[in-house]
Amino acid sequence: MGRPRAFDDDVVLSRAMEEFWTHGYSGTSPAQLAEVTGVAKGSLYNAFASKRALFDKCLDLYHQHVIETAREWMGRSGTARECIAAAMKAVVDEDLAQPQRRGCLIGNTAVELAGEDARLSEKLRRMQDESTGWFAERIRQGQVEGDVARHRDAQALAEHVANTLAGLRVMAMTHDAPVLHRIIDTAMMAL
Repeated sequence: MGRPRAFDDDVVLSRAMEEFWTHGYSGTSPAQLAEVTGVAKGSLYNAFASKRALFDKCLDLYHQHVIETAREWMGRSGTARECIAAAMKAVVDEDLAQPQRRGCLIGNTAVELAGEDARLSEKLRRMQDESTGWFAERIRQGQVEGDVARHRDAQALAEHVANTLAGLRVMAMTHDAPVLHRIIDTAMMAL
């Protein structure tokens, strides 16, 4: 019988996720992971099988945070435009508040690895499509409530919003709030 783990998986995953988010998959070494998690490389790989398996779990953790944030913002009262704009501004402001601006882990991973790994590409697409779906759902709610024109294609509008947010996450690495908020305000004119 093996020894019980001397570490908390949730803490390890959170610390590893932060390291991958900051340095990317390729830029994060096993030694870095051991250092930031406080778990020896051997124990880390016994627990998570490989760097890639650990990374996949970190992506899942990040996505869970995205889900929780989306539920909170899309469930707030107000018009679809108000809810979506407030959510986008909150995400951008959170990006700007980080000591190192690093964008979105899902988007960064798509840029870094999606062309090399079909399985990962599909996982990232599902995550991105889910985010687009939350926007579409809120836009449809706005159509029912009368604050978004019923003849508008909710899915196309949601894709526009999701694409804008993805771009904003990249621009947040180099631009400041006034520019990013202006882009959000302009994007909301489509609704």
